[in-house]
Amino acid sequence: MNDTQLLRYSRHILLDEIGVEGQDQLLASHALVIGAGGLGSPVALYLGSAGVGRITVVDNDRVDTTNLQRQVAHTLARVGEFKAHSVQQAVAAINPDVQVSPITQRADATLLDQLVPLVDVVLDCSDNFSTRHAINSACVKHGKPLVSGAAIRFDGQITVYDPRQAASACYACVFPPSDTVEEANCATMGVFAPLVGIVGTLQAAEALKLLCGIGQPLTGRLLMLDGRSMDWQEVRTVRDPACPVCNQRPH
Repeated sequence: MNDTQLLRYSRHILLDEIGVEGQDQLLASHALVIGAGGLGSPVALYLGSAGVGRITVVDNDRVDTTNLQRQVAHTLARVGEFKAHSVQQAVAAINPDVQVSPITQRADATLLDQLVPLVDVVLDCSDNFSTRHAINSACVKHGKPLVSGAAIRFDGQITVYDPRQAASACYACVFPPSDTVEEANCATMGVFAPLVGIVGTLQAAEALKLLCGIGQPLTGRLLMLDGRSMDWQEVRTVRDPACPVCNQRPH
């Protein structure tokens, strides 16, 4: 690190759990963020401000006025731009040293097979089950840790799926792809604006912990938040030996 970086990241360096070595690890890391909306905004801003050296952001949607109630990386001036490009500009305004690569395609299996092997951690900030299952499959296939968050109305959840750990469940263990699930989205259900900030910030925190190898990640624990009462519940997740996605992984 140069003198400017030592000053910028001084509050991280003061932490015994991170220090110079941990900050160097962050600077050398590459994170993949799927979704640049309500969750992806705080995720990208905090990963960028914390000094994660490379961030790839995937989102094929454009900024709309209705997004500005909660998607804090975007501005009125950038309405109509691709969200991935808007996030790139937002991170650059905070930390120009971070390399943000925007990809304005849908995160399908083909694209994920190209991107996931290249990164150190994946953050699922998407808003539909088909994309979530595609992300999970790619992470299992390539052995990459996945930080998964979701938020709708006043309800949020976050967990970590880590295929590097034999006992870790994957997303499909907890939410089987065979289950019939009614899709819920913000356009029809609404979402409490700060909720996505709470969940997205926690996702960023979990990713930074994984990259630095500090603390106890949320692997095996699904945290669920009721934003009306600010009541947190924790559910233990276990690997399903009959899971169609991860059953070939060594136990």
